[in-house]
Amino acid sequence: MTIFPDGCVGTEMLDEDSKETALKGRSKRASLAVFSDFVLNPQAPIPLWQQLYQQLRDAMISRRLPPGTQLRATRILAQELGCSRNTVLGAFEQLIAEGYLEGRIGSGTYVANILPDDAMCADDASAGQSSRAARRSHCTLGLSQRGSQLAQMIQDRVPYKAFAPCRPDVSLFPFEIWEKLARVWGAPSQSLLTQADPCGYWPLRETICTYLRAARMIECKPEQVIITGGAQNGVDMAARLLLDPGDAVWVEDPGYPGLQAAFCAADTTVVPVPVDQEGLSIAEGKATGQVPRMIAVAPSHQYPLGVTMSLQRRLELLSFAAEVDSWIIEDDYDNEFRYEGRPLAALRSLDSDDRVIYVGTFSKVLFPSLRLGYLVVPSRISERFAQARVGIDVQPSLLSQPIVDSFIREGYFFSHVRRMRTIYRDRQAVLVDAAEKNLSGLLHVHPDASGLHLLGRFTPEVSARLDDASASRRAANSRIFAPPLSSFYADRRDRGALVLGYAAVDERSIISATQALSRALRL
Repeated sequence: MTIFPDGCVGTEMLDEDSKETALKGRSKRASLAVFSDFVLNPQAPIPLWQQLYQQLRDAMISRRLPPGTQLRATRILAQELGCSRNTVLGAFEQLIAEGYLEGRIGSGTYVANILPDDAMCADDASAGQSSRAARRSHCTLGLSQRGSQLAQMIQDRVPYKAFAPCRPDVSLFPFEIWEKLARVWGAPSQSLLTQADPCGYWPLRETICTYLRAARMIECKPEQVIITGGAQNGVDMAARLLLDPGDAVWVEDPGYPGLQAAFCAADTTVVPVPVDQEGLSIAEGKATGQVPRMIAVAPSHQYPLGVTMSLQRRLELLSFAAEVDSWIIEDDYDNEFRYEGRPLAALRSLDSDDRVIYVGTFSKVLFPSLRLGYLVVPSRISERFAQARVGIDVQPSLLSQPIVDSFIREGYFFSHVRRMRTIYRDRQAVLVDAAEKNLSGLLHVHPDASGLHLLGRFTPEVSARLDDASASRRAANSRIFAPPLSSFYADRRDRGALVLGYAAVDERSIISATQALSRALRL
């Protein structure tokens, strides 16, 4: 999808204001008066881009923005509406995808000549525009209450590399090796084309067992391994198959929004439990008065705080889960990237009661669009779990599973992990050093023994004049994505830090990004 919000008039060297000036008179352009009644409320539960999308769409349907109208440049429109350019880009992208807007190379962004609503009603043109509008006004369909809640929980995706957390550097992936291994699909076996095992490709499940035994000290059988469409899909599956509506689920606070969204989608009662220096606090969880049917933790490297759960807390968690007969979800999303010493044993390896469901993913090690992960479920439920899984999505796609299996079996996986571990460790060191030089007096950035991100905590001087949400918006205006720490809390209480991902950013870009962030925070 391509958007041309700037407009071109024969040279790409013009800045945005010059382009807009040069384009005047060449087409009918949206008047500022059209946007005078637009209201964007940052306190509303609906994201700003979605508010703008709805108001733009309504203006087009009502013909206040007639077909063929050229919209103002995104930066200019953002200034007029008092929002970030990302907000305008998000609304434009959605409207282009739905056919309300169209981008024209070398010109700009225009209202489509034929709106989707008009196309759908073409066979009933005699009814007239007023009739169509009347029918639309009687339609109240939209997202369900649960759908609206999910939409609010997930952060907007942005195109910037610095400092998007949990994003690996895909440019360094050995795709030439991947292409060679992908030749299995040049002459696939009949069994590969017709396999209907809901748990996934059997050889890959065997390989995962061997890998977990060596890397995470987890003993399991292939029958216990369920291939999923990524970690979040695995958690969603476990929640749907192991929990009933209304069951209480303890989640880490702060925590990963996607994990909480999976439990919300399963209609469970999500109970945020504070995280201290040893991990999820059992005492704080008990204080909520909610007895959990499931407890979700990331013990190896808590997201976003980066805490590693102590051995004593792991044993306490297992003991408490046995006491209340609760499942435990262990999210081990980035265990491969530890830079100092050996990681503590996986929670699953300490589980003598067979109640821990281990969640692994290949997205951080290989590339995110692979969308491949796995669950290790207790042996006593593995057969029934597989049968029930068919009711959700029958089986995972087999396209990439044989390739991943060969990638691991032939040693490429371990070589890639070792290489990327060194690169990411060096990039973390560069970020810490660059922050000390360029963000002195603004943020404190301390190294971590593992992971793909660091926290940049505000100095008292910055905290006195900015909260992290405002700081994050300033960073976005400088094309830097640094999520506010408060967005990961249920009550948004900690407003004094930004989450800085460094894995996908090369050393030179890290330095320039810290300089840009410094300028943004000093405004």
